[in-house]
Amino acid sequence: MANDRAAPDLTVAPDPLDPALLLGAYSVGVFPMADSRGADSIYWVEPRRRAILPLDGFHLARSLRRVIAADRFRVTVDRAFAQIIALCAESADDRPDTWINPAIEQAFVRLHALGHAHSVECWDGEQLVGGLYGLALGRAFFGESMVSRAPNASKVAIAALVARLKAGGFTLLDCQFMTAHLASLGAQEIDRADYMALLGAALSSIGSSAAASSGAVDVAAGAGDFFALDAAAGADGAVSGKAIVQLLVHTS
Repeated sequence: MANDRAAPDLTVAPDPLDPALLLGAYSVGVFPMADSRGADSIYWVEPRRRAILPLDGFHLARSLRRVIAADRFRVTVDRAFAQIIALCAESADDRPDTWINPAIEQAFVRLHALGHAHSVECWDGEQLVGGLYGLALGRAFFGESMVSRAPNASKVAIAALVARLKAGGFTLLDCQFMTAHLASLGAQEIDRADYMALLGAALSSIGSSAAASSGAVDVAAGAGDFFALDAAAGADGAVSGKAIVQLLVHTS
């Protein structure tokens, strides 16, 4: 998922960032970033090397498995999207500035309202302590940013995301740039050409571009179902840690 690292092939993007523009960009392997939280302009980024997390290669360490199975955090989806993206955009001791400026934040809030962008939230009681957000298109999920305000919260969020994508028939989890954190969870770095092949296969379920250009949710046959795992959710909308672990243990 994106971090503050520079990437090649930067060009200033037009304003505003409307849903059709963003969906079209992601479908050809390009995504927006800003130089800082307060930056006025954004850039299109197409890295020469791309980080992906193979869904069958997620590394579930014993310690993380115990945290998840014990339901240390209550895990939900799309319950606090605006709060998650705002939390990701906040400065922190280990990240004094971020690449999420107001234009990107507002654009993803719009994509969420249209059903394309999703969040995974980790709660400690009633306190939001971590999570992630990203964009679903076809059978691809583009992880944008993650945040942790409690030990292991972001790791639990990624594990929950991988389980959800596996349950929903997704084939690609794009993490954008490699980090040590992602590598420890099984992420791999691949060339642009290899990434584009995986992206093309993941988007093959999208037929006409009419749905994307109108901002409507893609419902093409064979598209990933982000909510497939919700059949195992409790009354509070949370998926149990045991259900998440069950989807991961055979591929770790």
